[in-house]
Amino acid sequence: MKVALTIAGSDSVGGAGIQADIKAMGSLDVHGVCVVTAVTAQNTCEVSEIFPVPGEIIEAQFRSVVRDCKIGAVKTGMLYSAETAKLVAELLEEHEVPLIIDPVLTAGVGGPLAENGLAEAICKHLMPLCELITPNKYEAETLSGIEINNEYDATLACELIGKEGSSVYLKGGHIDTKKVVDYLYLSSQIKKYEYPRLNRSGHGSGCTLSSFITANCAKGMNIASSVVKSRELIQRSIETQYAIGKGDEVVNPLVRIDAGPPSREVIDALETAASRILEVLPSYLVPKDGVNIAYSAPGAEGPGEVAAVMGRITLSNGKLKKNGPVKFGAAEQLGYIVLGMMKFDPEIRCAMNLKYSSDTADIMEELGFTVGKFDRRSNKSVESLVADSVKKAGKVPDAITDTDAKKERIIRVFGKNPGDVVGKVESVF
Repeated sequence: MKVALTIAGSDSVGGAGIQADIKAMGSLDVHGVCVVTAVTAQNTCEVSEIFPVPGEIIEAQFRSVVRDCKIGAVKTGMLYSAETAKLVAELLEEHEVPLIIDPVLTAGVGGPLAENGLAEAICKHLMPLCELITPNKYEAETLSGIEINNEYDATLACELIGKEGSSVYLKGGHIDTKKVVDYLYLSSQIKKYEYPRLNRSGHGSGCTLSSFITANCAKGMNIASSVVKSRELIQRSIETQYAIGKGDEVVNPLVRIDAGPPSREVIDALETAASRILEVLPSYLVPKDGVNIAYSAPGAEGPGEVAAVMGRITLSNGKLKKNGPVKFGAAEQLGYIVLGMMKFDPEIRCAMNLKYSSDTADIMEELGFTVGKFDRRSNKSVESLVADSVKKAGKVPDAITDTDAKKERIIRVFGKNPGDVVGKVESVF
């Protein structure tokens, strides 16, 4: 199981802090481990006491965890003091792992959760190490030094916060707009995301969102995919928040965006594979219509139970671009091919299409891959073409090449799961 680390404060009412972090990570099938930086006495109405954990205990917790567990990603939440922020940065410098910063400065129920100087320490010591920081409006104003009243201000704040190279996800819930508009500053570009405003104040939303992002990063997703998927989840968390006391309701960290565990696992595996494809696939292997990778739910009976990337992955100005999210039913033809293969071997549930070249096919055979053929010039159904290729190969092949010269020729690579398929593709180049 993948493991993610939260370095944050304890919330005695269980709606935020490490309690919310671990629940949110667990809902995405990631095991959460923790380093407690402060113990708070709080409920849904107020924060009454804060006890900062001594630095030597923070360090002991950290070293104990990382000595034993392989950490896939780290998030920081409530750090409380500049000294703790500096210590955490020193500890993290020893480990190359994605860092997500939730710059907690105040409690959702009111009251400060930080001493003077914490924001400056985060900027100086932790920001140079992080992949992403997730401020709300007030936190972004403190970190950037400007007031945020409109889209221009929000964009400028993101640029100022991310000027040293980190990505910024500015949450727009506290900005006065009809819809909630969030801003992702990534690779010096700003992208906006709009969501319905729910007009509900939920305890723990920031902690939960950053924990979803961290869990997805621990699974291997890139920042953009992690943010989009996690933002969909937090919308559901807020929609299904509940009351446990007399004050603010608590957001629900246990939501699952997909219908069930098999569906969720299929989509998560494909999102991770798509992120890898964007990073490593050479342009010469990209067909004119783009690359796609399809993955079936166990025992699927139709293309609606096979997921793929909507709009495929295409070349745009020489760079690979993922044109949509992973959805079930997004690649009908490739879905039918996967379903055809599953009739011969139910474990072969994934396929990816590449641009054909004789060199690529030759390398596959040199590597010991079984390479079959599709005769697209015939009028046979996909099911018949699959059956013919399996019969000729004597088993489900690792790859199938087209023989139709009238169209762009394609190589389709098969495997048990997206990791298996992408691994085979990477061995070719």
